[in-house]
Amino acid sequence: MSKNHKIEVQGISIWVTKNNEDDYISLTDIARQKDALRSDYILQNWMRNRSTIEYLGLWEQLNNPDFNSIEFDGFKNQAGANSFSLTPKRWIENTNAIGIFSKAGRYGGTFAHRDIAFEFASWISAEFKLYLVVEFQRLKKEESDPAKLNWNFQRMLSKVNYAIHTDAVKEKLIPKSLAPHQIKFVYANEADLLNMALFGMTAKDWRDQNPDSTGNIRDMASLEQLVILSNMESINAMLIHQGITQAERLKQLNQIAISQMTSLLNAKGLKKIN
Repeated sequence: MSKNHKIEVQGISIWVTKNNEDDYISLTDIARQKDALRSDYILQNWMRNRSTIEYLGLWEQLNNPDFNSIEFDGFKNQAGANSFSLTPKRWIENTNAIGIFSKAGRYGGTFAHRDIAFEFASWISAEFKLYLVVEFQRLKKEESDPAKLNWNFQRMLSKVNYAIHTDAVKEKLIPKSLAPHQIKFVYANEADLLNMALFGMTAKDWRDQNPDSTGNIRDMASLEQLVILSNMESINAMLIHQGITQAERLKQLNQIAISQMTSLLNAKGLKKIN
């Protein structure tokens, strides 16, 4: 499975990500259940409680050998005072905490280890925590499904073959005088050649048709399509080395995609996987 997943809990979208092989859940998203416009404020209110700080400190002491207990004691002594406030950033920087982290970007926000996230959800609402745990368990069950694991293997295989594919593009299609931004364009062009042959559209065409999707055209591909894509990347690399024009390669790859898809859909073994 990919590193980032989204689960739906009582109408709230919550991101789950991997950090050092552990599951971390977005506290920012959980806080939106209480106040969608002031999630940071909700999170800070939770962190200023003495019980919260004691729980966070205990978790770190059990899981983090580099935890700064001296700074932790200082926060614990101040907790509960009207003037005391604590942000995730301050907690992380002062105590070397690993149970909480913040990141920017598409999947940005404040994330916490699932143990801590469930504790925060309890503070938000006991009912909400229950639904969160149920959805999280459903996600973990889905990740362990053999068909999903096979899908993940094919996705990884596709990426490995893509590296071989781009090496062939660099060697045969890119003149030495091209600027870096032009080279990137050629790579994108070749990737869309495969997209056209297999999906009948470019990556941009797919995004335009699916504006609300969090993935891309290949993330949403079926197992059969990923198997074919993996094969096509190797075949296209070979055709590039042979000096075949792009137009002719597109025609051949499309015929290969049709033939392989027909074979895969008729294969009894693959039907059993699905």
